[in-house]
Amino acid sequence: MNALAEVAAVFADPTRAAMCMALIDGRAWTVGELGKEVGVTAPSATEQVGKLAAAGFVETVRQGRHRYVRLTDARVAELIEQLTELADKPVPRPSSLRGSKRAERLAYARTCYDHLAGRLGVALRNGMLTAGLIDTGSGLALTAKGHRVLDDLEIKLPGGRRPLLKECLDWTERREHLGGSLPAALLQHAVDHAWVERGPDRSVRLLDTEAFAAFGVEGL
Repeated sequence: MNALAEVAAVFADPTRAAMCMALIDGRAWTVGELGKEVGVTAPSATEQVGKLAAAGFVETVRQGRHRYVRLTDARVAELIEQLTELADKPVPRPSSLRGSKRAERLAYARTCYDHLAGRLGVALRNGMLTAGLIDTGSGLALTAKGHRVLDDLEIKLPGGRRPLLKECLDWTERREHLGGSLPAALLQHAVDHAWVERGPDRSVRLLDTEAFAAFGVEGL
């Protein structure tokens, strides 16, 4: 089996696919929590998590008596988002008022692993581009003005081998939002300074409608 077929096989099982969609919120989950989330027994959850781990999609972290599972890195999260969009199926229409409200929350603003997605994520990318903070002329890059804005807000550029900025196609908006280490730092800054609040279901609630103005985002 070649590498592409192996990757496809991981997502071919509905239970594993549902687990990946749960894990894309960037948090660590216990195997029991994942099992309840996707509606399978504990033994089945353990088996499916084992297959995800063997394929390199998840890693386990032990803390005390508990074993937690999380996505290996941002590349896996981005792959899940892209496959969701490429599935070429409409987002299922919720059958209840509660489901409709949840779907609307996720469409408006959610986490894609460790960065913003949904309408807010797309607005952030478009605002930064319009304000001249990023440029796409020769590849996605932070401009000198963008550096100044980050300095003013005391947001430090992350180090490491992960790309600073990367286009990430948003599966609900069908337009790009920003992935990479810088958008991850922006989300963390927004959470730390009470611009937004992360929900338990990947949703993000906007707390300060003026905070993103520095990034060219208006009318939230």
